[in-house]
Amino acid sequence: MALMEFLAFEGRLLTFRSVGPIEANRRKVFIAFGLLFTWLAGVGRYWDNPRASTWQYLGLGSIVYVFVLAAILWIIVAPLRPKHWSYSNVLLFVTLTSPPALLYSIPVERFLSLDLAANVNAWFLAVIASWRLALLFMFLHRVAGLRLIETIIASLLPMTAIVCALTVLNLEHVVFDLMSGIREE
Repeated sequence: MALMEFLAFEGRLLTFRSVGPIEANRRKVFIAFGLLFTWLAGVGRYWDNPRASTWQYLGLGSIVYVFVLAAILWIIVAPLRPKHWSYSNVLLFVTLTSPPALLYSIPVERFLSLDLAANVNAWFLAVIASWRLALLFMFLHRVAGLRLIETIIASLLPMTAIVCALTVLNLEHVVFDLMSGIREE
């Protein structure tokens, strides 16, 4: 029953429909399902990369990523005093946005030319990033109860900070290539 309940909830969330609260005793189960999808997306991102390290093959980077991202979002948005704002709610939301990242695991390099595969992977990245940002916007507005201007700022601030940090460190091309599956070979 938990699997069907989770899939129904996940389907409503990913299609921007109202999901309602999750009972406290179900929260850990939902986080576990979210972490499962996070792990699968992490494994899928690197499964066909011959230069990936062991921790990447194991999908551990994605697991660490959701905990760090949830903490960053929780800290950035907390001063706005949102409703229902707890680290576990933010972590739950972040993990539940993982299933779209399974697109990364489609081995388009196997059946498309390398140039076309790089383009398709870049489009996957754009679609997934846009989808997740739209979901964050919805979460902050509907669940956290932020006003529109607060929602816009709270949604774009983490993205802007990440892009600025990557640019200052001159890593934007490396991260884009890594995230979109573009490799030298």
